[in-house]
Amino acid sequence: MRGLSELRRGTAPADTAPADAAPSFDRRLTAPLVLGSMLNPVNSTMIAVSLVPIGIAFGAPAAETVWLVSALYLTTSIAQPVIGRLVDRFGPRPLYLGGSTLIGLAGLLGMVAPSLGVLIVARVLIGLGTSAAYPAAMYVIRSEATRTGRDTPGGILTALSVAAQATAMIGPTLGGLLVGFGGWRTVFVVNLPLGLACVVLGARRLPRARPTATAERQAGPVDVLGMVLFGLALTGLLLFLMAPRPDRWYLPVLAVLAAAALAVRELRCPEPFLDLRVLGGNRPLLGTYLRQVLAYTVSYAFLYGYAQWLEQGRGLATSLTGTLMLPGSAVAIVAGVLSGRRPELRGKLVLGGTVMIAACGLLTVLRSDTPIPVLLAAGVLIGIPQGTIGLANQNALYHQADAERMGTAAGLLRTFMYLGAMLASAAVAASFRHGADTPGLHELALFMLPCAALLLVVSLLDRSLRRRR
Repeated sequence: MRGLSELRRGTAPADTAPADAAPSFDRRLTAPLVLGSMLNPVNSTMIAVSLVPIGIAFGAPAAETVWLVSALYLTTSIAQPVIGRLVDRFGPRPLYLGGSTLIGLAGLLGMVAPSLGVLIVARVLIGLGTSAAYPAAMYVIRSEATRTGRDTPGGILTALSVAAQATAMIGPTLGGLLVGFGGWRTVFVVNLPLGLACVVLGARRLPRARPTATAERQAGPVDVLGMVLFGLALTGLLLFLMAPRPDRWYLPVLAVLAAAALAVRELRCPEPFLDLRVLGGNRPLLGTYLRQVLAYTVSYAFLYGYAQWLEQGRGLATSLTGTLMLPGSAVAIVAGVLSGRRPELRGKLVLGGTVMIAACGLLTVLRSDTPIPVLLAAGVLIGIPQGTIGLANQNALYHQADAERMGTAAGLLRTFMYLGAMLASAAVAASFRHGADTPGLHELALFMLPCAALLLVVSLLDRSLRRRR
């Protein structure tokens, strides 16, 4: 009778609840996760159009203002896995809220900065603040799958990847609009409302930390020394890649010594920052990191090198160069959205690697009189791997990484992305040592081709990708 009366009232006993009443992914989390993950790429690219007016304002040459770009790259490369580890230990909510608050404070500092040095400090703080969102997002998404007992909807992972691509693409345009509206300081001021929006959304929607049994067992001291050694190793490597010269020999030496000390430390530490034993035994995850470096080395080399060649080697106006590059960015977004609807990973990587080889091959035959439609085709081609490979690597990491170290693993994925950017920058500088001419473009393409080919081979040989459909 009790069950009958409940049915008449529109309810049912708990043991007869329909299957579709099972917990599902909390869609309210989408807004804070996606918004937070957008702030790093938009700040990475928005500054580009501000360097010249900032240099004029402070009387600083380009060699000094470029540190506004490099400081953020260096900071985020180091900070994302470090903060990711803190996310693993203390939960995503405090790190997300703390990072969002720091973004707003950094924007305020940039608004009143009296010198270029203070402005660089503001960029470092922006790098630190924006480094929390992506590891926190990946941790939350994985935690939701554990809570619900269901696979995470592919749409949320696609949204993270596509949002990062879209904001990186519109960053220079947004920066130009802000500078035109209120001067270069508005590029910093915009972080005030963005940071505040993240704080409000995060405070209202992110779940409070619930330590797991594993996290409780790991409640010992944080491996600060391991983090410091990791930072020293990466700083030495990246500073050298930014300007590789014989007189800077001490930087790679510092990187090697710090890396060796890090390995010794982590193998002896009971709760290491980087669990090298687990990481070394996770070959699929190492393969994902390798693909990430290769993919972004080629993508950034194309982005930096091809645009310069279009202006100098082909002799096009800056406005036409931007027009030719824009369709490739649009194709990348479309490719990400379309490929995100399908769960398989290997197909995305094979397609992306194959098209990337074709795009690099096309660069080797370009000349100073190549027709505009062919130049446009090269940009469109590179957009396909840009849209598919990054998304596939992110989704692969989601399935391959230890759930208890998802924040660290996600942060490292971004670190390897920036490492690819630095390698690309060094390759462009070496290839264009006599200017962005056609022989230099061909030399750069011959560097990119084996990277793209290796990415394809690694994808084909990775058997774990075949099981992930």
